[in-house]
Amino acid sequence: ANDVLRVDKRGIEALQYGSVKGLPDLREVIVNELLAPKGIDAGPENILITSGGLEGINLLCQVFIDPGDVILVESPTFVHCVEIFEMFQAKCISVAMDEHGMVPEDLEEKIRRFSPKVVYVIPTFHNPTGRTLSLERRMKIAELGSRYDVLILEDDPYRDIRYSGEDLKPIRAFDRTGHTVLANSFSKIFSPGSRLGYVLASERVIEKLLDAKTATNSHTSMLPQVLCAEFFKRGYYPAHHRMICDLYRERRDAMIESIDRHFPVGTKRTFPDGGLFTWAELPGDVNTTELLAEATSDPEVKVAFVAGEGFFIEGGGMGKNCMRLSFGAVPPEKIRIGAERLGRFLKKKV
Repeated sequence: ANDVLRVDKRGIEALQYGSVKGLPDLREVIVNELLAPKGIDAGPENILITSGGLEGINLLCQVFIDPGDVILVESPTFVHCVEIFEMFQAKCISVAMDEHGMVPEDLEEKIRRFSPKVVYVIPTFHNPTGRTLSLERRMKIAELGSRYDVLILEDDPYRDIRYSGEDLKPIRAFDRTGHTVLANSFSKIFSPGSRLGYVLASERVIEKLLDAKTATNSHTSMLPQVLCAEFFKRGYYPAHHRMICDLYRERRDAMIESIDRHFPVGTKRTFPDGGLFTWAELPGDVNTTELLAEATSDPEVKVAFVAGEGFFIEGGGMGKNCMRLSFGAVPPEKIRIGAERLGRFLKKKV
């Protein structure tokens, strides 16, 4: 950063106003280093730099969502995006998921029944479950967007932290009509504090998003854009990417091993091939929302998790026996200690 921000380098540029679309060389980095290897043919004109991944979703709602519009979401789904959708007075309706992601048959039936404006999907290392949408379903969802003239909002911030399994092309790679909009983030691969994200869309959609971006905040901060662009252009990303993937793989393995060893018999959990968390379903009629308060306050446990019920828009107790367990920021030795304490606590409750 000290070298990049010198006056004779990019220091002045980093503190000035910039393009609404975003820094040109950062958009080129996205196209050439992050999208092309995933099978996506795009140009810098298809990219809008945003203030974090969530801003792209907010801008899309500003442009396309009217009060009462239907948005189809996975069951369960990412809470913060539901909050954005509800802020624009959209009606969220759930679509079934299984171990391979959103179920296309249920999606098509809901499209026909509710005529949604948008389908919101997290295809890779899904939040909260860690599941990954299969290749066949990615192709099918892209095709459904085109056939029924529905926007597919592909939220894919975890895609680039895969550390096992087969890499899969994004839904956008199979879109032939411009109905799929890809929202992504630099938070997981560069810096969460930089608040950098991007949207990939057709030029028609990008032009509409530019109007909303201009009215919202003129452009994304130049300082993190310059630092991020130089981080990639100076060749730091490949080694950094290997390092974080190795780190998260070790922590994933510690978490999975510890759940299998210490949680109650009959517990079901996912095995994510990337990302930052796994999903556990406990046996019996337990309520993880109630257990959370006790687990975090009990001096013999002192372990936090995210209760599952809040990820289901349906209500009615859906997911009440589930929990999301995050491993990204916790060293393996602490994961093992925490999972053992939590498992011992849970065995007393089921």
